[in-house]
Amino acid sequence: MSIAKKLVSQTAVYGVSSIVGRVLTYLLVPLYTGAFAAAEYGVVTGLYAYVSFLNVVFTYGMETTYFRFANRPGTDRRDLYDRTLSLLLLSSAGLALLLMALARPLLGLLDIGPGYERYFYWVALILAFDAVSAIPFARLRLENQARKFATIKMAGIVVNVALNLFFIVLCPAVASGRWLPALGPLVARVYDPGLGVGYVFLANLVASAATLLLLGRELLDFQFRFSWGPLRPLLKYAYPLMLMGLAGMVNETFDRILLAKWLPTGFYPGKSSLTAVGIYGACYKLSIFMSLVIQAFRYAAEPFFFAQSTEKNSPATFALVLKWFTLCCAVIFVVISLNVEDFGNIFLRRAEYRQGLAVVPVLLLANLFLGVYYNLSVWFKLTDKTYYGTYIGAGGAVLTIALNFLLIPVLGYMGSAIATLACYFMMAVLCWRLGERHFPVPYPVARLGLWLALAVGLVALGWAVPVAAWGPRHAWHVGLSLAFVAVLYLVERPRRTA
Repeated sequence: MSIAKKLVSQTAVYGVSSIVGRVLTYLLVPLYTGAFAAAEYGVVTGLYAYVSFLNVVFTYGMETTYFRFANRPGTDRRDLYDRTLSLLLLSSAGLALLLMALARPLLGLLDIGPGYERYFYWVALILAFDAVSAIPFARLRLENQARKFATIKMAGIVVNVALNLFFIVLCPAVASGRWLPALGPLVARVYDPGLGVGYVFLANLVASAATLLLLGRELLDFQFRFSWGPLRPLLKYAYPLMLMGLAGMVNETFDRILLAKWLPTGFYPGKSSLTAVGIYGACYKLSIFMSLVIQAFRYAAEPFFFAQSTEKNSPATFALVLKWFTLCCAVIFVVISLNVEDFGNIFLRRAEYRQGLAVVPVLLLANLFLGVYYNLSVWFKLTDKTYYGTYIGAGGAVLTIALNFLLIPVLGYMGSAIATLACYFMMAVLCWRLGERHFPVPYPVARLGLWLALAVGLVALGWAVPVAAWGPRHAWHVGLSLAFVAVLYLVERPRRTA
């Protein structure tokens, strides 16, 4: 099997858990947007912004560190696994307790009033459980147990989805007498209507605990070993990655926190800042199609890049990977952006959520550049210069905060979307320029730039030509999408050599 085919194969297996699992989770968006008003969904969006950000704090770069040190000659992988997991167990417990103590002030940053503290306690436990499971999952990836990895990931997602359906759909219907009234006494014992959006977090907590149980073999095959001496080189390698990850999460999630604080009162008539956060968060979900590809790719690519780093033709391989990754993401960008109204009608059940659909193309393009950055970042990981990632991420974080400060009062949540795009574009360009100096790779930058320009031009054309009727508008947008795919295929399809 060729190197490229091996990466595609691994990506496909990881993609089963990532893409299918994410799709199952994504099917909850119509459920949430139908069951909860935008202000209620704003609570979910805000707290999960914290989850994304704090997940980096709880894992502090130890997954990548584990991969790097496990591939060094002479490393005792069993000892490395024991020490890394021991460290995460201790730190996760301490951080969870600290978060619980800070629940009220952190909720205040999102303009969330009293009564939601227990949701934040559940969030702290979710973060702790997920952090502890990170190294066992990394071990499965290192040992190429992609199918087991995918199965356990999928099982956790299925539990989460099933509990959401049970508490948000079935229980209210039974309690009101619309469905299966015979189950009324049972439902009355387990269901509290006043918990509302809290069931979103409770379902996630149970799913995270179930995932830990399914990793029981990996957790039991572990001896607690803790001493600072062997951990110092790991932490020295990891802390720039953590800082880089924190900066990345500022870029990825802080817009929802900043939107709640910096949106002027009355900017959207009749809507609170929490409502605006809910609308923006729901529309952000439509960029998930790009995120699915990026996440599946990252699961397979990180160990792949480390394994290929010693090969003579690795730069050419990295260039080929970036090319096809970018072209695939460009297709996703065009198709979703041109047909975003159709996707919005399917997934955003209340009309108030669909008011923010204009941010979706901007966020899709932003995520495309984020994926490009992840590809380009291989150079500082392979050269052990991870501090460059910290510098790039920190620059992106500063730009994100500055642009949100400037644009939110003027453009509302569109300002947050533009800030995200500017940040990821800057990070990708800066990473590429620095990589040219330290780890040259023959990336086809000019060619990919032309393809992206064509993609953006077609999306702009599709939005600029107003077609009122659904049928002609749908045909116009589908036609543009197919035209892009056809031109891409004709130009980039593999040629047979004589």
